[in-house]
Amino acid sequence: MNLRLGLMLTGLLLSLSGVAFADEPAPVPDKGDTTWMLVSTLLVILMTIPGLALFYGGLVRAKNMLSVLAQVFTIFCVIAILWVVYGYSLAFTDGGSLNSIIGGFSKMFLAGVDSSVTVETFSKGVVIHEMVFMVFQLTFAAITTALIVGGFAERIKFSALLIFCVLWFTFSYLPMAHMVWFWGGPSAYDAPAGFLFAKGALDFAGGTVVHINAAMAALVGSIVVGKRVGYGRDPMPPHSLVMTMIGASLLWVGWFGFNAGSNLEATGTAVLAMVNTIVATAAAALSWMFAEWLLRGKPSLLGVVSGAVAGLVAVTPAAGFAGPMGAIVLGLITGAACLWGVTGLKHMLGYDDSLDVFGVHGIGGIIGAIGTGILVNPALGGSGVFDYATGAVAEYSSAQIINQLWGVGTVVVWSGLVSLVLFLLLKHTIGLRVSHDEEREGLDTVSHGERAYSM
Repeated sequence: MNLRLGLMLTGLLLSLSGVAFADEPAPVPDKGDTTWMLVSTLLVILMTIPGLALFYGGLVRAKNMLSVLAQVFTIFCVIAILWVVYGYSLAFTDGGSLNSIIGGFSKMFLAGVDSSVTVETFSKGVVIHEMVFMVFQLTFAAITTALIVGGFAERIKFSALLIFCVLWFTFSYLPMAHMVWFWGGPSAYDAPAGFLFAKGALDFAGGTVVHINAAMAALVGSIVVGKRVGYGRDPMPPHSLVMTMIGASLLWVGWFGFNAGSNLEATGTAVLAMVNTIVATAAAALSWMFAEWLLRGKPSLLGVVSGAVAGLVAVTPAAGFAGPMGAIVLGLITGAACLWGVTGLKHMLGYDDSLDVFGVHGIGGIIGAIGTGILVNPALGGSGVFDYATGAVAEYSSAQIINQLWGVGTVVVWSGLVSLVLFLLLKHTIGLRVSHDEEREGLDTVSHGERAYSM
């Protein structure tokens, strides 16, 4: 009798445990993570409008100030709409036979994406709202596209710029975002992923996707559009370094959302990314300033804020992988290298990149992307590369540098070719630039019928 009762109780317990296992609740987003992602999204918006707009606006001549503000603001609006219509779907869904290059259309118009749906972070079993991930990534797409306008500021047609941005976003930004950042998540780490993610290329917050991608478009655009009227002959100093300094400061503050927010969780790695975003930026600002002081006899405000932006660019891919000491070294190297990029390299090649997008974002992005493959090494204070198959940090290999070179090479070729085709197509159809007389008058009145400042 006791044996029968014991067997019945054992069966009942096993049955109940099975029910409990089957009904185990799905993970829910932590309110702290949700709050951090909302704040990070707002910070990246701050980077763009007003940060980037004021930074760029102060660097152009007074007659073109309003045009740059209008370009950056309008691009943000255009990309925001395109992102929810088809951009998010093409960047972050399975693309079937083309999955290594581009996603699919299953989430067009945000189909199936509502406030109840969650996605996994970089920690197994930890989730955030998919909608907050979607809107966070929206801000990345917007600022990347807006960065390009600095390459050919003061001479581009507003209509041609908007058409280019729509096409470039579709054929360059979305494929690069998919190739670098799309994967199945910790619970499906072995599922098909984007081409560069599968190659093992590391990009914490957008060194390839954002900075090199935009820089290549700006470089190609500056060449195809042509030099500004009077370039190399007439003085073209920034009209308001005060505005530029304000814009750079807003960029630095907003960049904490950009880098630390890319961790997708409010954890220690987000703290590490924040620390690195301070120290690498400070080191690069000082590096540029002292190098300029040595070469030209005076440290300029433009130099120190340009160095800060270069440091922000370089630390972007390394923010969650490098240690603080490694981030300082990265900043020191990048500041001096980008000073050469906007002076020596630009002079050697003779292109008119109006606001030095390639010299800062291209050179800084390349140094940062390759440097990430070095500084991730735990022996140098880095985090190491986490292996989801074993659930532990993998042994470091110098092959990681090759993986990083794959990322750099792919984005240089992809964005360069896409941008060249699009610029040439527009040049030979609707035209890319305003007339010389209109350029002399200034884009504020020619393109927008307004002035930034009353005379």
